Parts: sequence; structure tokens; C-alpha cells
Amino acid sequence: MNIALLGYGKMGQTIEQIAIKRGHTIVLTVDKDDEGYDITKADVAIDFSIPSVAFNNISNCINNKVPVISGTTGWLDNYDQAVALCEEKKGAFIYASNYSLGVNIFFELNKTLAKMMSTLKQYNVTMEEIHHTQKLDAPSGTAISLANDIIANNANFEAWKLEETADKTIPIAAKRIADVPGTHTVNYESEVDTISIEHVAHTRQGFALGAVIAAEWIAGKTGVFTMNDVLNIG
Repeated sequence: MNIALLGYGKMGQTIEQIAIKRGHTIVLTVDKDDEGYDITKADVAIDFSIPSVAFNNISNCINNKVPVISGTTGWLDNYDQAVALCEEKKGAFIYASNYSLGVNIFFELNKTLAKMMSTLKQYNVTMEEIHHTQKLDAPSGTAISLANDIIANNANFEAWKLEETADKTIPIAAKRIADVPGTHTVNYESEVDTISIEHVAHTRQGFALGAVIAAEWIAGKTGVFTMNDVLNIG
């Protein structure tokens, strides 16, 4: 496939390496200030840009009938617009807060645990996410996805808040430490014990591989999809 990379930071460069190893060609790299690029030379686009340009990148792809995989977080106020545009133009679009295959399994474990704990009101939930110091948003998109999945599957919680504890609220602690690809921990704590689940990324390779696999999967399809569709889980 001919792949366009929208965003050419560390993640974009890692995706490039993996895509080439898997036999694909990178025909376009777009940095945050680039404008007027020709997206139509690509068979699929992978967007790991920044929040302020992500929606424009995605819209440009959909308007030009180029399937787009987006892993940029922090732009989701415009997500419904992207979905509506994709449906109107009969395009192809996947957004995921995290493309790691392991994290997407972790998402399903998190939902299952939330359901199991829903009748045990003595347990409070806390979350922690740790990322590298270059990450622009906090909490991470992955942490938000985890928290929202708990809320959807456990009626004891109604909201999440960053670094703040409140009734029926999941507090999320966000830490920034140099060279940490991503660690997410969910804790259920009572007076007598703590139950924890955790995903620790060792490198960016897992995120990048998942994005390339999603790009391979979406070829020839139309619609709005998730990583559950790609992996046939959930």
C-alpha cells in the first residue's frame, strides 16, 4: 500500500519503519505546519498529528476518499463531525485512543472487571497514567477510554476528574516522566484489599504496529470502525 503519514514525530517515524518492513511505501509525510499536500497519492493515511490539526487532516482524507486511521488524542470535541462526514461521503475511518494490540485486550479486561465490581460498592476506583514528557494532553486518551468504559459498565461511577476526588467520580493521576512510552493502572480499593490491573508499554513499537495493521485491515472498506472490529474482539 501507499501510505501517507500525517504527523511525523517519533510515532510517525516508528510507523514508517514498521510499514516499510511490512512491504508498504510511504508516499507522503506531513508535519504540523505543512499545508496544500496532495493526499490522493495515498491508498490510506495514518494520522498521529496534534489536536489542533487532527480534524482537518481527517476531513481532508474523507473528502478525498482516502481511508484514514487516527491515533491523535485531544481533538474529540469534533469526533461526531468526523463520523457524520465519513457517513455522508461513504468514507472509511478508524479512531482509537490506543492502537496497541495489548491495550485493546486490556480495554476488554477493564470492561469485564467493571461489570464484576458493579455490585461491590465498598470498592473505590482510582487510575494512574504515566507518559513521556512530550505528551501534550492529560489525562491520556487511553486513560479517558478506560474511565469511560468503567462508567458505562459500573453504575457506582458517573464521571472522571483529573487529579481530583469526588463522590461517584474516578480520579485520574497523570504523571509525565522522560522516556516512558505509556503505563496505565486501574485500582479497585477497599478497606481490606486492592485489586489492580495494569498495562505497561515497553516501546512505541506496539502502538505503531497496531496502527499499520488497522491501515491494512481498512483497505476496501467503507464505514466508521474501531480496533474491536480490526481485532474481532469485544
